Amino acid sequence: MRVRISLLVVTLVGLGVGQFSCDNRRQAETSKAEVSEKMPRLTFAEKGIYDFGTLTEGDTVEHSFAFTNTGEFPLIINNITASCGCTTPEWPREPVAPGAKSAIRVRFNSRGKMGQQNKTITVFANTDPSMTDLQFKALVNPKADSTRKS
Repeated sequence: MRVRISLLVVTLVGLGVGQFSCDNRRQAETSKAEVSEKMPRLTFAEKGIYDFGTLTEGDTVEHSFAFTNTGEFPLIINNITASCGCTTPEWPREPVAPGAKSAIRVRFNSRGKMGQQNKTITVFANTDPSMTDLQFKALVNPKADSTRKS
C-alpha cells in the first residue's frame, strides 16, 4: 500500500513539474514572438531586381537602395558583402532609428564583364532574418575596338 501511495505521489509531482516546464516553454515562445515583432526591419522602397539596363564594358554605374527601419528598435547594419569584386557597397555606419530612412549605395564597375550580369549584395543586420539580399542586373556590351581600321 505504501508503495502505491509513493508511486502516486511521485507521479503527481512529475506531472506538476512537467506542466510547469510546459508553461515556461510557452511563455518563452510568446516572449520571443513579441520581441520578434519589434525587431528592426529593413523595408526597401523598391521591390525586385534593380535593372541598370544596357552598359558598355568599362562603364561604372551606381544605385541607391532606399530603405526605412519599420521596426521598434534601432537598426544596425553590421556588414554588407557583394557576390563579386566588381560591386562596391556603402551603407550607414550609425544606427538607423525606428521610422528613419536611409540608403545602401551600390557601385558596379563593368570593366572586364560581358553579357548579362546578375549580382547579389547581402546585408547583415540586427534584423529577423539577419540576412537580406539585394539584387541587380545589367547587360554589358563589348567596348567598340578603337584600333580597328575601316
